[in-house]
Parts: sequence; C-alpha cells; structure tokens
Amino acid sequence: MALGSPDKVETCNAMGDILNRIGDKWSVMIVGYLSRRTMRFNELRNAIGGISQRMLTLTLRNLERDGLVTRTVYPEIPPRVEYQLTELGRTLKEPLDALWNWAAAHQHDVSIARRDYDAAHADTADQRPPERRYAGAVR
Repeated sequence: MALGSPDKVETCNAMGDILNRIGDKWSVMIVGYLSRRTMRFNELRNAIGGISQRMLTLTLRNLERDGLVTRTVYPEIPPRVEYQLTELGRTLKEPLDALWNWAAAHQHDVSIARRDYDAAHADTADQRPPERRYAGAVR
C-alpha cells in the first residue's frame, strides 16, 4: 500500500476520529469514573467539576454511539437513567491508567520544560499559536 493511497488515508482518518473521541478531556474523565462503577447523570456531573450539562450529554451520547458506554433507562417516576462502560469501554481502563500514571509521574518535568522553553523563546511568544489544551479547545 503506497503512502498516499486511499486505503492509508482512510485508515488515518478513522484512527484520528477514534483518538479524538477517546483522547478528549471529558471522555477520559467519564471513562475513568465509569470504570469504577455505574453512575447516574448527576453523579457524573457532580464528580466531574467544570463540565456543563450540555457537554456531559453530548459526550455521553458520543461514547454510547461509539459502543463504549451503555445508557439504561428505568421506567420509574421520575425516570432513573444509569450509565456504565460496555465491555469495549472497559478495555480503555488500562491504557488510560497508564497515561494518567505517566502524567502524574512527569508533571513536574513537563512544567520545568515549559518554563525553560518559554524563557528561551520569550521574544517570540507573540508569534506562537495558542496552546491547545485538548482536542479543538484553545486556552
């Protein structure tokens, strides 16, 4: 398969789409909480400080669409809705734990590297593009 072949491009696009989903800040947090136990919507919202109701709804819907989360509605009044990871979703626990542990172990090193870089490039700070904190977001 040639480097620029349609199959290669299609594969790269598919991989990018999946990585954007599972690498998104809110998706990672939701998967992390649901890897511990089944949770209701408001439990998730309260556990994940800073997420809006709309963003939580959209993220849960996308995770459900991708087969990573199941949504169960119980016919009660008021209706009770619970979210849990699917078998596929549970396979993300190990790689996400590894990333979390790496970030925890190296956060100081990254902070020092950023400080040193910023000091060395202080005269070009206005020319740098804004830092992207997670997929699509600008600080």
